[in-house]
Amino acid sequence: MIGYLPDGRKIVVQCKRFAKHRSVGSRDIQTFNGTARAEHGADVPVFVASCVFTHPARDFAARHGLCLIDVDLLGFWNSGTTLSSLAELDIGRSGRNRKLSPDHD
Repeated sequence: MIGYLPDGRKIVVQCKRFAKHRSVGSRDIQTFNGTARAEHGADVPVFVASCVFTHPARDFAARHGLCLIDVDLLGFWNSGTTLSSLAELDIGRSGRNRKLSPDHD
């Protein structure tokens, strides 16, 4: 899905349905990052999954400013939390959602 947030930023959302026992790895997130940014010009890339993300995937997302919405956050979105609110979050640890700061070398 490609759209625009109220502030004019371009948002690109990819939704993936996986079995709950699965997890999304760094390779999937890296591929999405390249497609969302290079192909679609995303300001806010959002990857939504019906399972959890691996630690390396979350680390990559934090370093590159991607928003990850896992199975836990899907419940909030389904209950009416706005996507723009969720886009301000990254997943620090599956089941515990908190803002991550990118590593600065």
